[in-house]
Amino acid sequence: MNTTRTTTVTCPNCGRGNRIPEAAEGRPRCGHCKQPLPWLVDAGDDDFAEVVERAAVPVVVDLWATWCGPCRMVSPALEQVARDLAGRIKLVKVDVDRNPQLSRRFDVQAVPTLLVLDKGETIARQAGAAPAHVLRAWVEQAMAGR
Repeated sequence: MNTTRTTTVTCPNCGRGNRIPEAAEGRPRCGHCKQPLPWLVDAGDDDFAEVVERAAVPVVVDLWATWCGPCRMVSPALEQVARDLAGRIKLVKVDVDRNPQLSRRFDVQAVPTLLVLDKGETIARQAGAAPAHVLRAWVEQAMAGR
């Protein structure tokens, strides 16, 4: 029995829906037009290693909380960054209230806390919200330094 969890992503190029695994090797591409897809998934204490640490591309981790206003403001900006850098990054959202082990592991003192991980190693960290163009520059700078 296959228990691989998937998520559906709309291709920004052709508009088709694509089911992509939350944890996989490689980089997702549209089944129709073959363009890279933005990879946006949720992870938690139980599946973080599989979803994040084994990813072949750098992972932007958004440590957020449902009650946090700045978290809700930064979410669309992060999704835009994931679309802009489709095929180059994976965006993973972690609700810190539901995942206390990850909150402790990354010493989350404020939300949102954003991380860039490469093969499970933190290569960049910042707290607080920022506009999409600032977040994109931050992610690209972190990737250039790896």
